Amino acid sequence: MTKTQQIISMAKEIAGATPDFHKIKGPGTGDKANHAFMATLRSRAKGTFGRDYAEKQISGDIKSAVDFYIPEEKTIIEVALTLRVPLSEFQKDIFKALLARDNGVDVEDLVFLAKLGARKRHQEPASQAIIHWLRRHYSINVTIEELK
Repeated sequence: MTKTQQIISMAKEIAGATPDFHKIKGPGTGDKANHAFMATLRSRAKGTFGRDYAEKQISGDIKSAVDFYIPEEKTIIEVALTLRVPLSEFQKDIFKALLARDNGVDVEDLVFLAKLGARKRHQEPASQAIIHWLRRHYSINVTIEELK
């Protein structure tokens, strides 16, 4: 199992063990829940791998980090729990991957970890056009993994 697959598995396990994980909580409460989820995922991943792959600033001089970057797999993992809503971080995270590539970082995969509904939301023509463009012009594959 790759490190990417292990992080996906960890995220799904944490989500499954979290009461009301898929419930919409709103600002404040939702932010705290997301922070707790991320802290647990980062800690578990670091403990498993013995190396910290989280919060990597690979996109040049901007003060924006990707949630995880696994250089040996050339993979960015973004925990985008609200990817199912119209105004999500989808385009922003894609742009971070492009900036990383422009900064000389080897990126072949961008994996989004999201709540239920994200895959359906991004089957729409606009999202599909962006995903296909990214693959065609930059050879970056986009995957959306829902945390069931």
